[in-house]
Amino acid sequence: MIAAPDRTPLTRDFFDRPVLEVAPDLLGRVLVRLTPDGPIELRLTEVEAYDGPNDPGSHAYRGRTARNGVMFGPPGHVYVYFTYGMWFCMNLVCGPEGRPSGVLLRAGEVTGGADLARKRRLSARYDKELAKGPARLATALGVDRSLDGADACGPEGSPLTLLRGTPVPSDQVRNGPRTGVSGDGGVHPWRFWVDGDPTVSPYRPHAPRRRST
Repeated sequence: MIAAPDRTPLTRDFFDRPVLEVAPDLLGRVLVRLTPDGPIELRLTEVEAYDGPNDPGSHAYRGRTARNGVMFGPPGHVYVYFTYGMWFCMNLVCGPEGRPSGVLLRAGEVTGGADLARKRRLSARYDKELAKGPARLATALGVDRSLDGADACGPEGSPLTLLRGTPVPSDQVRNGPRTGVSGDGGVHPWRFWVDGDPTVSPYRPHAPRRRST
């Protein structure tokens, strides 16, 4: 008999570790998003680590700004950014306060509240596509900049909470280059995913954006 996922909330100590420890350990954890219409639950299947000032691919590589300020705060908080002028993506802040690092949530399996996720992801043909990619994940959960700085280790009733779930055994975790990261940051094998899971997004190398003529 398969045990039910552990619904104990993760503590701040879980996130107060090096980002390369936290990232693979997030696989199989359950993210609970409380919306005005009801809860949505997501089992994490793909993430990427970003190591702040040590990582050219990180938003915090060149220091603190108004956009990335949450990354410099306490671990366990949510960093949400807007990209390509149309999408939101969400990260979980890791490591000690003042040393910015975070984990981008790239994909997951919607395990509860799929009807609510489908209303936000009308283009998804199958449920496995609801949160297959970081922008799709944020859209399915109704995440935007209003949740930037939210405490995922907060009290009951917080808009975002992480539960222990069922950690993925190390022999089922794969890693490789991060998707779409350019330059020196593109060489780090800091993307982690559950081997063979249908919700994992396809890998795409960085492709320079063409200027319109």
